[in-house]
Amino acid sequence: MLLAGRLWTLPPVIMQTLRTLINWTATQTSVGDSVTGHKAGEGAEPLRIAGRPVAADLRALAPELSRRVLARLLEELPVYAALPGEEVAGDIAAIVQHSVRMFADAIEARRVPEDAELAEQRQSAQRRAEEGVPLDAILAAYQLGIAMVWSQVSAGVRPADHADLREVLELLLGLQRRILCAVSESYLAARRVIDSEEHNGRHALMAALLAGAEPDGTAQVAPRYAVLTLALQRHPDEDAAATGVAARRKVRRVREVLDTFGDQPCLTAFRSDRGTALMPLDDAAPPDHDRLRALIADAAAAAGAEVTAAVAVADAAEVPAAAARTAEIVDLVGATGRPPGLYRLADVLLDYQLSRPSPALPALAARLEALAPKPELLVTLETYLGLGRDRRAAAAALHVHPNTIDYRLRRVSELTGLSAHRAEDLGELHASLVARQVLRERP
Repeated sequence: MLLAGRLWTLPPVIMQTLRTLINWTATQTSVGDSVTGHKAGEGAEPLRIAGRPVAADLRALAPELSRRVLARLLEELPVYAALPGEEVAGDIAAIVQHSVRMFADAIEARRVPEDAELAEQRQSAQRRAEEGVPLDAILAAYQLGIAMVWSQVSAGVRPADHADLREVLELLLGLQRRILCAVSESYLAARRVIDSEEHNGRHALMAALLAGAEPDGTAQVAPRYAVLTLALQRHPDEDAAATGVAARRKVRRVREVLDTFGDQPCLTAFRSDRGTALMPLDDAAPPDHDRLRALIADAAAAAGAEVTAAVAVADAAEVPAAAARTAEIVDLVGATGRPPGLYRLADVLLDYQLSRPSPALPALAARLEALAPKPELLVTLETYLGLGRDRRAAAAALHVHPNTIDYRLRRVSELTGLSAHRAEDLGELHASLVARQVLRERP
């Protein structure tokens, strides 16, 4: 009942105008044609208020009016104030201006838009549903925007304008009703899909595949899957916003990009910083790795955050092992300081083998224990080896003189007995660094 009351409550300025119109029409023998009596098209006189053509005036003012509407949303609706800045300046600002221009078009055509013309509003409502924005906040935002449009177009109204004013008001109320109905319908439909997916269908299939269980007999199981583990860095808005909307928005965008890979949607499970994706493969040929790499780059660009991913191709029965392996690869990439992007086992073979649990792993890490009190020596060693033993490149990366690199490497040799200048020591130095990094990251 509360939602219904908010949905149909008219702004005070509209209520006052209605009272004025009722009093005025009581003294008139005719109030002119209704909205439905006018025919849109060429030759129709434009509706005017205070001497201004309403549609043209509103269209010219759309950018500035949209900015004012946006400012009011942030001021009066806490949910919108807590949204990520990127979203407010992007999606929200775009739908506000689109709606203002739609009202100008409705006045010019002298008709309320059909449901099919509200695709932008429907899509925006679906996105907000996926991000967890409450429906009542969305409806309140539209009502506030429509009230501000009415204040703008009715400013300076004169008694001679009442016929045009009444028609503009009827168009406004018709558009409000149609938009709010379309937005509510699309939002609730999206939530139903999300809720059902969380309990059955794709999520149930994914859970069965990851557990190595037999999927439900009605589930459509692909013969093979590209199994991905993804690590998502924080978006700047996640630190600025008090709600989880920024994180959900980031995840939604990553999912949308992953779904473009094939004809079937991906099976995904995400939290804000990590996720698993099972991408169905229809044929026996291995997936194009360059295309997968580009897909991860696109996902990172869409999310506005760095993405590190690992992929393995597996038959349905091998999905659990593949998921475990790609998770290990992502952890290894993070521990060894590699850049974001997509990795396969073949890209990290040596480090992966060196990081396997064994009695040798702690022993290798202990070879560098003498450097623990001198973190600058460890950083120098990692940088020097990572840059192909180029002392000038290492010096530039660490913002020190090349002679400082030489001095620190001599100290490494004195403390550990291993020299970065001796070929026979390089393998053990690298293995010890990997062991130390892996054990440091491992709980």
